[in-house]
Formats: sequence, structure tokens, C-alpha cells
Amino acid sequence: MLDALFSQSPVGLHLLDTDLRVVRVNTATPAMRDVPVDEVIGHRFDEVYGLADADEAVELVRGVLDSGVPLVGHLLRAHRRAEPGKEYFHEVSAFRLEAPSGVVLGVAVAVVDVTDRERERARIEVLRLVRERVGRTLDVMATCQELVDVLVPRVADIAVVEVVDAVLRGDDPPFAPLPPDVPMRRAAFRSSGGPDEPQAHPLGDVRALPAPTPYTQAVSDLRPRAVALDEDLPWLLADPDRAEAIRASGARALVTAPLAARDTVLGLISLYRTRQPDPYDEDDVNLVLQLADHTALCIDNARRYTREHTIAATVQRQLLPRAPASHTALETAYLLLPSDTGVQWYDTIPLSGARTALSVGSVVGQGLHAATVMGQLRTVVRSLAAFDLEPNELLARLNDTAAFLSAERPVLPTADPLPKALAARCAYAVYDPLTRTCTVAGAGSPSIVVVHPDGTTDVRDVPSGSPLGSTETTPFAAMTFEVPDDSLLVLSDTPIPALEPPSDPGALRRVLTRANRPLEELRDDLLYAFAAGAHVGADPAGGGPNALLLARTHPFPADQVAVWELPDAPTAAATARRLVRSRLLDWDVTEETAFETEVIVSELVTNGVRYGSPPLELRVINDRVLTCEVRDSSPSTPHLRHASVADEGGRGLFIVAQLAQAWGTRYGTGGKTIWTEQTHRGNDG
Repeated sequence: MLDALFSQSPVGLHLLDTDLRVVRVNTATPAMRDVPVDEVIGHRFDEVYGLADADEAVELVRGVLDSGVPLVGHLLRAHRRAEPGKEYFHEVSAFRLEAPSGVVLGVAVAVVDVTDRERERARIEVLRLVRERVGRTLDVMATCQELVDVLVPRVADIAVVEVVDAVLRGDDPPFAPLPPDVPMRRAAFRSSGGPDEPQAHPLGDVRALPAPTPYTQAVSDLRPRAVALDEDLPWLLADPDRAEAIRASGARALVTAPLAARDTVLGLISLYRTRQPDPYDEDDVNLVLQLADHTALCIDNARRYTREHTIAATVQRQLLPRAPASHTALETAYLLLPSDTGVQWYDTIPLSGARTALSVGSVVGQGLHAATVMGQLRTVVRSLAAFDLEPNELLARLNDTAAFLSAERPVLPTADPLPKALAARCAYAVYDPLTRTCTVAGAGSPSIVVVHPDGTTDVRDVPSGSPLGSTETTPFAAMTFEVPDDSLLVLSDTPIPALEPPSDPGALRRVLTRANRPLEELRDDLLYAFAAGAHVGADPAGGGPNALLLARTHPFPADQVAVWELPDAPTAAATARRLVRSRLLDWDVTEETAFETEVIVSELVTNGVRYGSPPLELRVINDRVLTCEVRDSSPSTPHLRHASVADEGGRGLFIVAQLAQAWGTRYGTGGKTIWTEQTHRGNDG
């Protein structure tokens, strides 16, 4: 049996004496092919076998000889004399041999060639790593770099990924065969020789592939190419830059495979072996194809995300004002912070009576659908603001719209990317420069910071309300506070944790203490402060504002406002016309506008005397428009009527609506105010 084993068994059997010299060997083992037995018998095994780690092998076998503890299934790398450049894997087991008397005779070593198994295992491991590590981000460049980081040095000594340049912008990739003039961008490069390894082109370089080469062939028929590199390859003349890099790196083998999805070309993988002597075989090519398929899918997903993100960003820009409108007594600026949790909006809305509404909000979610919902909510806010609603009343009606949009979601197609629950926040404030007051309410947890002219900051405790679209809705509440002239208001729909507690000496508070600078400079410094706080972990919870609206208050010119108390008598209209005419002359208003204003004031005052309750007050404001306001203490609402031919009255508000650019009714704690707005022109036209 022993003779049969040592002459016919494919398992390598080796008998070593106590000096680790070979006493007998199985000549049928693959390790003994092309090796004469005379060159092995009598020699120490590490001297005659091409072990890659001879010292390790000697130490292991010596340990078995000394301790008697067998070695089972240990993996060793080796080279054969007939193929010195090719590496093999052997599974080694060793057992100590003892005579019946206990004398140690030597060691028996069994060797099994497991090269195919180990290579298959290595390929499976590479596939696992690629599926685990490649495509973790929806970024094309990052995905390409993740791929080369896995492949070097496991599969190649140099790895290059080139991507169709249009793919990086989210555009549709071209169909195969790839046209010769399509620009490719070098997206990733990695070499086992380090970053100084010669490259044909630097990272980020964009150019078309010279043809004909294996690279252009691969992106033409979508089939990989495995090439042994030598000096006699004629296609190297077509791409001299790449040929020079191949020669400088000493590359011996190349495999290039297309990154393709649905018959479109996304890019190209090129793998080179410089230190590994083995050429790429069929198994390697199949592995690269699987890697390319997975990577192409990841790149295509990233491309689609880029495209949707670009469209969503474009839609968001179109749905937002180009810049916040600044008014006579209020200067505004906005700050949108980078966020991957929501789509933000801001708005400044002119209101009657020289007031301004400030709105900041966000919709939880990403992409085109979230941007669309954001645009819907912002439009509703602007529409409701035209009705002169109090901030808490406006948010209550805005929440009705959000609830309606949320109710529509369950009936959307199952493939729709929208989350089933709509969640949004909004902070809404109204600033009145004539009374120097600000009224604010919020859906969610809004915050408003007042920076006084002396640099001190005051974080107002704004009542929190339910987020928009929430199933558990609590009543919205508003608060009103005075704002000194030349103060700064910072409004956000979420808390600003860096300002709490007030004694916090953080960078954000230091920025706000110097709030007398131009708003553009202040906005940039706030962005830097928030970014620095995020980097140092100033807010471990990750909370904080995604959008800020900055508003600096200024005194409203006193000579541009006139207020009169009118008698509750039939002569009030005539008195009002006389007072208004005198003031309009001081303001250099045209005769046509002055006449129209007198008619409007006469009708409003007459309506107040007849249907309202004293006291009666007339106010005229010369701002971006000419505003007339008549206030009385009656809560009754006037209605626009179309009087018949026989009626002697009922045409007052109809006349007012024809002469004024806009009109409406505003309610307060002391009654109502009927207002009108006219386009104001000077005498010079």
C-alpha cells in the first residue's frame, strides 16, 4: 500500500528525517513534476522546493518535530521550477513519526495542491468586497474610486476607471458602439506602486479614446479584452501617451472591460499587472465582467440620482425668489445651509400698512417631489398672506393644505418615491415698522433671535406648534414683541442650538454680536460658523437650522406717514379730503393721483361713519405704494356690492376697487382697518 501511495497518489507525501532532509517523496505529486528525485532525496526540503515563505515552512515543521503536535491544513505558497513566475497554493499537514520505543524518527508531510480552490476563493472574496464597498454613495467619482481601492492589489497592480463625461452630469449615456468623439473622464486611478506611478493622463482629464485599441474595441462590442503586453503591439501606436505609461510602469498584462447598462456605455475599466507575472486567464476575465456589471449598475444609479438632484435643484431655484425683497424699513437676506434631510424655502411678502411678512420653511424629503411640495406650500403662504391673516391663523389654514396633500399620498402609485407621510415646518412672522412690533408663529419648533443695536442677543421663546401635515394637530399660537430700530432679526423654522444657553461663547454668538455689518458679509460669516460647529461636533444631535432669514430693521421716515383722528359726524369726509389734499401736495403727488386718493378717502370715511363705530382714524402712508387706511372699532365686514340703476347708494367700495390697485380689510384687537393701495408716481412721471 505504501509503495502504491508513494508511486501513484496525487497527494504529495514526503518523509523527512530529524534534520528535515527528504528521505522519501511521492513522485506523482505535482510538486515533483520535472524535478529529478536525485535532486531531492537527502536535501533539506526548504532547499529543493520553491517555497515562497521557506523560513515559515521550516519553523512550522520544526515545531511539529519538537512538540509532536500535528499541523493540519496549513496554506503555503510555492513556485515550480517549470513555471518560476507562477504562484501555487499548497495545503500542508505534518505529523511526527515515532518508533514503538518512543524514539523520534522524523516527520511525515502531506501536501495537496489547492491552487484552483484558493483562486476561486479569492475571486469570491473580491466579489464580496466589491458588492459591499462599491456603490455606498450616490456619487460617480466616489464609486469609481471605491472600485479601484478594492481591485488593487487583489486583482491588478494598476487599475484605471474612465467614465463618459456626460454621465457625471446625469445625462443619458450613449448607446454602443461608443462614437469615437465621445469625451471620457479619468475618474479613478490606483497603483500598488503608490501615487507616483506613471499615468497616461492625470485624474480628471477629459478626452476621447484614440482608436483602434483594445479599449475602443471593448466599448464598441461591449466585450472585454485580455492582452499580453509586449513591444510588438501595433495598437500602441494609436495611443502614444498610454503606450509610454505602460512601458514606464512595466505592465505585463492588461484586461479592459466596458461599464455598460442596457446596451449603453457608461465607462471603461482597465486593469494592469506589473508585479504579478501571471497573465489574465478566462476566469479572471469572467471575474472582471461581474465586477464591471455591478459597478455599472452603481454608476447608473448615481447618474440617475445626479440627474434627479439637478432637476430638483433647478425646480427649487425656480420656485424660490431670486433674492429677498428689501423694503423701506426692512433689509433682508437669506442663508440656505446644505442639507440632505429636506428642501427649504424662504420668502419676504409685502403687506398692507408698510408691513412685511417673513416666511421660512422646509419639507422633509429629497428630490423633485419634495421640491414640488415646497413650491406648493410657499405659494399657499403667499396667497394666504394677501388676506392679512394673523400668523397663527395663516398657519392653521396652511396646515389644512398640508393635510390635503398628505391625504393624497396613499393613492399615489406604489412606485412613487414619496414617503407616505408628509412632514413640513414653517415659521411665519409679520414686522410692522410703524409700531416697531413683530408677531411670529411657527409649525414645528421655530426660533427667532433679536440682535439689538448694542450687540446683545435675545432668543425669543416662540410657541411651538405641530409640524405641517401632522395627524395630531395642536392649536397654533403667536407672540408679539417690540423690535428696536436698527436691530437684526434671525428667523428659522428650527431651533438654533448654538445660541442656547445665552452665556454660550460660541462662534455663532460672536458673529451675531457684530451684526452691524452688511447683511451679505454677515450671512457668509454665519455659514462659516455653522460649518465650523458641525466639524467640531458643537451639536452632537445633528440638529440645527437648514435655512435662515435675516432682516435688519430701519426707522420708517416720520414725514412719510400722516395720522388723523376724525370726528364721528357727516362732515368727517370733507375734513378727510382737505387733510389728505394738503399732505399729498407736500409729497409731490400728481394731480390725477391726488384726485383719485381724495375720492377713495371720502368713500372710506363715509363708510366708516355710516356703518362703523367711533373712534375713527385715518392714516396715509407714502411708501412703495400710496396707502390709505381708515380704522374704526366695529368688527363688521364691508362687502363689495354692485348697485342697481335705481339704487341711491351701495357703490362706495365698488368705486374704491376701481381706483385702487388693491384693497382689503385687516382685523385687530380694537376693530378693523379698511385699506387701499395705489401706484405712486411723482410729478416728474
